[in-house]
Amino acid sequence: MAKIGITTYLMLVMCTSMIFSTAPAQCQGDFQGLIQQCSRFVQQPGPQQAPSQGCCCNIIRNVDLPCVCQHVNSQVEKIFSMQKAAFVSASCGKPLARGTKCGTYTVP
Repeated sequence: MAKIGITTYLMLVMCTSMIFSTAPAQCQGDFQGLIQQCSRFVQQPGPQQAPSQGCCCNIIRNVDLPCVCQHVNSQVEKIFSMQKAAFVSASCGKPLARGTKCGTYTVP
C-alpha cells in the first residue's frame, strides 16, 4: 500500500478544506477521516483501486456523499477524481444514485 508524503498530505488537506469549509455544516460524516483514510483511492492520477476496509467501514458508510458532491469545485477536481469517488462509494456498498452530480462528473 502506497503511503502519501507529508507534502502531498498537506496539499490534500488544503484543497479539501475548500470543499469541507461548508460541507460539514450541511453534510453528515467524518471529513477528517475521509481525507486520512480514503483520499489515496480517489487521487488524480493513478489507477482505480478498491478501497480499504477502514475507508469503507469507518468512513464511506457514514458520510452523506450526495451532500458532499454538491460542494465539489474545480479546485477539488484537480486533485480528486469524482469517477474514482463514485467507484469507491459503490465498492463500499453505498453507490451514488444514477444521475448524481459530483462536481462536473455525473454518475452514469
